[in-house]
Amino acid sequence: MTKKPRKTVHKKQARREKKTSASNGYTAKDIYVLEGLEPVRKRPGMYIGSTGVDGLHHLIWEVVDNSLDEAMAGYAKNIAITLLPQNRVMVIDDGRGIPVEIHKQTRKSALETVMTTLHAGAKFGGESYKVSGGLHGVGVSVVNALSSWMKAEVCREGAQYAQEYARGKPKYAVKKTGKCRGTGTAVTFEPDAEVFSAQGGSASGGEKIAFDWARILDHLRQQAYLTKGVKIAILDERDGSKAKDGTILRNSHSFYFEGGIISYIKYLNRNETSKHENIFYISKEAPVDSRKILVEAAFQYTDDLQGKEISFANNIHTGEGGMHLTGFRTALTRALNDYAKKNDYFKKDDETLTGDDVREGITAIISVKLREPQFEGQTKAKLGNPEARTAVEAVVGESVKEWLEKYPRDAQEIIGKALLAQKARKAAKAARDTVLRKGAFEGLMLPGKLADCQSKNPEESELFLVEGDSAGGSSKQGRDRKFQAILPLRGKILNVEKARLDKMLTSKEIKSLIIALGAAIGDEFDESRLRYHRIVIMTDADVDGAHIRTLLLTLFYRYFPTVINRGYLYIAQPPLYRVQSGKTARYAYSDNERDKVVAEFKKQKIEAKKQKAVAKGAESTETGEIKGAEIQRYKGLGEMNAAELWDTTMNPQTRMMKRVAVQDGAEADRIFDILMGDEVPPRKKFIQTHAKAVKNLDI
Repeated sequence: MTKKPRKTVHKKQARREKKTSASNGYTAKDIYVLEGLEPVRKRPGMYIGSTGVDGLHHLIWEVVDNSLDEAMAGYAKNIAITLLPQNRVMVIDDGRGIPVEIHKQTRKSALETVMTTLHAGAKFGGESYKVSGGLHGVGVSVVNALSSWMKAEVCREGAQYAQEYARGKPKYAVKKTGKCRGTGTAVTFEPDAEVFSAQGGSASGGEKIAFDWARILDHLRQQAYLTKGVKIAILDERDGSKAKDGTILRNSHSFYFEGGIISYIKYLNRNETSKHENIFYISKEAPVDSRKILVEAAFQYTDDLQGKEISFANNIHTGEGGMHLTGFRTALTRALNDYAKKNDYFKKDDETLTGDDVREGITAIISVKLREPQFEGQTKAKLGNPEARTAVEAVVGESVKEWLEKYPRDAQEIIGKALLAQKARKAAKAARDTVLRKGAFEGLMLPGKLADCQSKNPEESELFLVEGDSAGGSSKQGRDRKFQAILPLRGKILNVEKARLDKMLTSKEIKSLIIALGAAIGDEFDESRLRYHRIVIMTDADVDGAHIRTLLLTLFYRYFPTVINRGYLYIAQPPLYRVQSGKTARYAYSDNERDKVVAEFKKQKIEAKKQKAVAKGAESTETGEIKGAEIQRYKGLGEMNAAELWDTTMNPQTRMMKRVAVQDGAEADRIFDILMGDEVPPRKKFIQTHAKAVKNLDI
């Protein structure tokens, strides 16, 4: 048998491949290769987290990080940030200045290479930066890609150089623009309005967003604490208000802290009562696997029940913690247990303090500086280096032991607070178990209080927390029984801001709420058992209603944070007014909306009267007073009947609700401390500061 020619087989195979290719429409031409900075503009969220407010401000952080790297390397002492008109930002430092000579690999100026190439920079090798926040090398080039316009100016060896860019592409080659003194870099950029919007998507059709002064101040203050001895100044040159003499008033601020994170601890605890006089502080290099990691840590205990632990890696805030935070917690718990055993604080040989016990009321800062940080994601929320845990555990563990021996009175206060927390934890566990057993026996039903819904699907079920029996009655009658449950709350619940869990569980109203939610509380909270994925706080539109709402928000923020983080907590928005003209009634949710509705009704009456006059052959000139409408002010939900409550506040098709979210955890924690804590002066100052902003105050 004669073999077929080999090339015939190839032809058949080619025909089969061609047929297959044609059938699925997937060929080499469907493979796209993005060059330069195209990937950034295609998927900006991968590089800066979002294209909303957070991502917009992340542009500033990336540019400032480069200046801070120069400061950490010992070459910069001053950093200036200026907010300019047209939503532009300029960042200047007195570091060494980005090199401008030709780069042998790209055959372009080193400045152009850094500004227009991903993963290009001095942080990937050599000794220019022993530690750096912008390790990925994408920082300033990403900012360039997402800016409609950018300009980089460099001062080196007596000469000034510049280059401008449009959406990441150079407008001209790097050129010498004049002479200058000293060294440094200035980067000015304008975020691309096609990328950023309030909705976090394309700005076309969306609301334009601007830089927030308070947010920038908070971030730069934090960076100044972490880089002691460096001055960070900020100036707002956007449209300002005018003084009486006609001069334009500009916001300006500067930060400079010789004390570093010790000053930061004092700032965070400014409204708290400290439990001990001396602040623990250590700054030490730890050799790990032939590398050196700089560990800096400080802590102080207050009489607060919550703890604050803030961690950083190379000055980058690691909001989700990581290995360095784990190392700190392990070292602190072990050191305090060893000291307590050594000094006979424990009544039983097997008694120990848990991590929760020793962290109650602590304010701690943990900062590490290492050469090759492994962050999870470009936004660097969590540090993954195992060697960071080893270094922090070793340095902090030994230093805390020495500090406790040096300050025995402080040690006594800290151990005493931890032992009190331990006692409360055990009491809370017993109380919690009792509450949960009670809920299990009652089948999660509370006769006479909880009017449950028929659905057992948490994703469609809603729980309304209603103020008082009167509003509870209306809402029970007006609800959709299939998916809406009602839990009336009598009076004002316990303020849990300064109450431990065991005391909190003595509150009948709080126990009812815990059982209704069905997911336990504290360490035993189980999201999978949560019976409702919409929990709606529905209170009256008066001072008492606002107070009850604040108490409930405090409860959820402190003991059910997952409910907030998952977006399950809402605040109902019942109308303030019912405006009626003839047989037509409309609802208004603010004074401005009320006035608008009244004006519309009045206009309709005038038009109707004109038409009636014309129809009779009379002149259309208006005479006599025209009343707009009758206005009813709702002060309580109980003033509405069931139908009104359903139409305005509970009907998913027509209601308005606010979803509760936490944008800044540290600021939220501070506000809750001020408003709901024991200290009166900070609360009085807060009220005096914000009194003029209060509207519809009922006394």
